[in-house]
Amino acid sequence: MKKLHDDETADLIRADKLRWKALGAVEELELPEGSIGAGFVRNLVWDHLHGRTSDCRNEDVDVLFFHRGRLDRDYEAELEEQLTEAAPQLSWSVRNQARMHHRNCDQPYSSVEDAMRFWPETATAVAVSRAGEKCHISAPFGLQDLWRMVLRPTSSADHKVAAFEQRITSKNWLNRWPLLSVDRFEPMA
Repeated sequence: MKKLHDDETADLIRADKLRWKALGAVEELELPEGSIGAGFVRNLVWDHLHGRTSDCRNEDVDVLFFHRGRLDRDYEAELEEQLTEAAPQLSWSVRNQARMHHRNCDQPYSSVEDAMRFWPETATAVAVSRAGEKCHISAPFGLQDLWRMVLRPTSSADHKVAAFEQRITSKNWLNRWPLLSVDRFEPMA
């Protein structure tokens, strides 16, 4: 079922030739739940809303997948090598979400979308995948905060709020995208 802003987001992704090519490279790997998330989508939308050209060559390209049978970091490194061969101009970062709960101090995740529910802010918890000419959007909190340019924590848990605050500062988002607003008082979960 289509949700608010799915079509606009998919249109932006398809219109960006390098992002569309990157999604094609991930599609070719046939990873379970293979997608690209986080800044790959967020930065494109925020640049668009700020009237700027977006360039994913300046950011990590966060590839997500979920495979309980392949938890070793070496496998992720192999996938990064394959993606670098396909698109060397991009800075690939591949992470199996089936193992990321250890790093994030969470209970085990059940899928890529479930893992994104534990990311620090709602506007970043977005991933896209490609199936031929179709673009699929996964956004457990929806796309409203992304398109309204609202930074909001996904949880009121102390360690998640601390990560949220640290990311706002370290990533310099408020200077880079001055139309953003921060909503610290109404976490989604």
